[in-house]
Amino acid sequence: MKKVRKAVFPVAGMGTRFLPATKASPKEMLPIVDKPLIQFAVEEAVAAGITDMVFVTGRSKRSIEDHFDKAYELESELAARGKDEMLEFVRNMIPKNINCIYIRQAEALGLGHAVLCAKPVIGDEPFAVLLADDLLDGQPPVMKQMTDTYDYYRCSVLGVQDVPRADTRSYGIVDARRVAERVEQVNAIVEKPKPEEAPSTLAVVGRYILTPRIFHHLENIKPGAGGEIQLTDGIASLLNEEQVLAYRYAGTRYDCGSKLGYLQATVVFGQRHPEVGADFDNYLKSLGA
Repeated sequence: MKKVRKAVFPVAGMGTRFLPATKASPKEMLPIVDKPLIQFAVEEAVAAGITDMVFVTGRSKRSIEDHFDKAYELESELAARGKDEMLEFVRNMIPKNINCIYIRQAEALGLGHAVLCAKPVIGDEPFAVLLADDLLDGQPPVMKQMTDTYDYYRCSVLGVQDVPRADTRSYGIVDARRVAERVEQVNAIVEKPKPEEAPSTLAVVGRYILTPRIFHHLENIKPGAGGEIQLTDGIASLLNEEQVLAYRYAGTRYDCGSKLGYLQATVVFGQRHPEVGADFDNYLKSLGA
């Protein structure tokens, strides 16, 4: 009865929707006030009891590795200036028991291929997948909600939410039936269906818990459009031999892969920021916001 101890973060994408900001810096390093998106995702995984963070990276992603690495020069400078509080924060950004592992995805061949790249590290264990540009704000954290669900049902779990029917062409959509509160059994999953062809409006967002059997299916499915290996297709194949559940998480999703979602997250997290939140809120009120 293995626990979910490992998480995969596919971070090799180009982030073209945020050009020119992402020309030389990964989209996962875009800050929400003063914390990059990838750190929010890692903190969510840590809160779920996950200890091994597996980053599937590509070219120009070195800053992600640097972010979670020890920064000797920065720490020395902060110590010399007596900035002890900031020094403590930098040193303890993630707990000491957390392992950061980096795997290079040589070609961007789809989300399914990125997950498959992590197979040598994951082995025969269940694992989580977190997409950093989906910022999920929940209490308890959404991945903790999902690992609790996995611990009870012992099968793959997909984080889902209802979306407007007009938006189904942007998501993997599931056909599912209710099992318990917030939990549904997935009968089928379709990648980006047209609104008139979608089996429901229940969309998979950037959170997954998968059994290691998914690797077998990702290795054997045919590439889809653009020669990419789609994770949705792998899950559809997995359904033929294992139960897969959809979990309606409790929380709010900010699609930080879009400019509007990113701005919405910045406003919400800015208003609650312990240092500038009150002043920022007053400023928004002065604008009539």
